[in-house]
Amino acid sequence: MRKLELTIAASDYDHFRDFRSGDIVAEGIDPIWLSMDFHEIFARFAARRDWDVSEMSFAKFTALATEDNSDIIGLPVFPSRMFRFSSFYVNRRKGIKTAADLRGKRIGVPEWAQTAAVYTRGWLEHVAGVPLTSIDWVQAGTDEAGRMEKVDLELPKGLRLERIADRTLGEMVASGELDAVMIAREPKVFRAGHPDVVRLFPDFRRAEEDYYDTTGVYPIMHVIAIRKSVLDRHPWAARNLFLAFEEAKNRSLDRLDDNAVSRYPVPWLGDYIRSLRDRFGRDLHPYGIDKNYPTLKLFFQYAYEQGIARKLVEPEALFPEGLSISVKV
Repeated sequence: MRKLELTIAASDYDHFRDFRSGDIVAEGIDPIWLSMDFHEIFARFAARRDWDVSEMSFAKFTALATEDNSDIIGLPVFPSRMFRFSSFYVNRRKGIKTAADLRGKRIGVPEWAQTAAVYTRGWLEHVAGVPLTSIDWVQAGTDEAGRMEKVDLELPKGLRLERIADRTLGEMVASGELDAVMIAREPKVFRAGHPDVVRLFPDFRRAEEDYYDTTGVYPIMHVIAIRKSVLDRHPWAARNLFLAFEEAKNRSLDRLDDNAVSRYPVPWLGDYIRSLRDRFGRDLHPYGIDKNYPTLKLFFQYAYEQGIARKLVEPEALFPEGLSISVKV
C-alpha cells in the first residue's frame, strides 16, 4: 500500500525531533518536512495553504478555523507555549506602575491577532479591570516597520486600532509616542538597555507562577493545523499524526530525565526539571484537548471578544473527533 505523502512545515523543536528524523513513524504517512522561520510558515499557510500540515499561530488559526466553511482544522499539538507577563513594556517616564495605570493609555501591538497579545489583553480586561475600549491601540512592527495583519478582523464596537506603517513599536515606546507595548519578543531597544523602556512586571516569573496556580492556564502560542481536504480523503491520518507528535514529545521529555550526562549546556538542569514537575506534573508540555481544557476555553473566549474568532466555540469544535479514543488493554 502506498503511503500518504504529506508536507509538514514547522520550526525545529526538540519535541518534534524524533518524528522529523524518522525514528518515529506516523503509520501510513510519508512526511516531507519543511523547516523555516515560523513567521514565514504562518504567513504562507494563512495566505495560500502552501503545505498540508502547518505549525500556526494559535490566534491566526482560530480566526481562519472559525470562518464559515473553513478549509482547515487543528490537531491538539502545541509546539510553543509561554507565559506572557514578560511581554508588557512601558515607558518609564509615563508613571505606569501597575496594570490599572494602562487605562486611557496609547499601547502598541505587533498584530492585533498575535497570540501573546490575545492573552495579555484578555487578562488586562478581565483580571486587571481595564476595558480594552479605554485604550488607544496601535499596530506596527516590533523592530521593522511595515508589519501587517495576516487575517481579517471584526473589531468590537468602540475599540480604536490605528495602523502605523512607517515606525516601529520599539522606536515609539522609547520616544514616548507610545506609553506601553505588548510584544512577544524583547524589542531591540529593551535588549540594548534603553533607560526609558522597562518591563511592567520586573518579577514576571512570580506573576506567571501565581497566574498558573490560580487559573490552571498554561498559554498555548502555536498549534498544528491541517487542511480539511486531507482528512476528507484520509480521516485516519489525524490520529496517526497526533500519536507520532505525542510520542516525539514524550521522548523529548524523557531526555530531560537522563542526568547521567549533560545533554544540554545548562547547569543544574535536573534539579530545575524536578522543580517544574512539582508544579506541572510529569508532562511539562501536554497535548490533547482534555489536559488543556481551561487554556483552550479561555483563549477561544478572548479571541471571540477581541474580534479575532468569527464565533465563540467550545474547545472540541476546532479539532477532529476520535483523537482521544482509548485503546488500553
